[in-house]
Amino acid sequence: MTPFSTLMAGMTPASEGSSVFVSEDWLQGRTTYGGMSAALCAQAAALMDRDLPPLRSAQFSFIGPASGALNVRPTLLRRGKSAVCIGVDLVSDQGVATRAVLTYGAARESRLKYHGKPFPRAAAVEDSPDFFGGRQGPAFSRHFEFRTAGGVMPMSGSADPEYLIWLRHRDEAAGASAAALLALADAPPPTAMALMKEFGPISTMTWMVDFTPEAHQDTHEWRLLRMFAEDIGEGYSTQETAIWSPTGKLLAIARQTIALFV
Repeated sequence: MTPFSTLMAGMTPASEGSSVFVSEDWLQGRTTYGGMSAALCAQAAALMDRDLPPLRSAQFSFIGPASGALNVRPTLLRRGKSAVCIGVDLVSDQGVATRAVLTYGAARESRLKYHGKPFPRAAAVEDSPDFFGGRQGPAFSRHFEFRTAGGVMPMSGSADPEYLIWLRHRDEAAGASAAALLALADAPPPTAMALMKEFGPISTMTWMVDFTPEAHQDTHEWRLLRMFAEDIGEGYSTQETAIWSPTGKLLAIARQTIALFV
């Protein structure tokens, strides 16, 4: 297995952006796990410009499969007084696999504050059992530790598609960068799988992640994820994920569109 920190450190300068080799242990089916694709895009942008302000929002379109030798190509779209927009293409030998738009913003003084998403009631980490219940998850999932803090399980035939999961990198050197949080945030299977009674193929199409100011200050290993499907039909699912620190600080909110082939 290639630890997350080793993969990030292995990104090397190329004629366009950075090159990287993604090993099979980071695959989901025949493609690089979506959270890792997103993390590579964020890391390539950080390598292009070492003086970026904090990442505030990221949008990803997962276009095609990507594995093995990849090229990650960041492009500066615009730099303003406080905001920077960077486009990134993750490219395989089959063409563009992931296209990202990353928006960064410097902190500003503001008298406005509001925190409207309460920390959910969840079992403590030490009281939460293994999320997969001893079953084997996808190859990339071995890089993370999952614990069920509430909600339901994948392929349980539940009518309530919601997970509550404690999650952390197994790689102690993963750090607390935006790339590390992106790699973590997409790790659980889509909540639409809670409606299934046996495995069926799925694929994330788009993913948008908005970061709070606390996301750039938090250094905890464990994160609490509350994930729920808002609508499922015609072979698609829309899903929201909220991520908190163990101290109850909201770190990020993500939205996903997922294709269901069942």
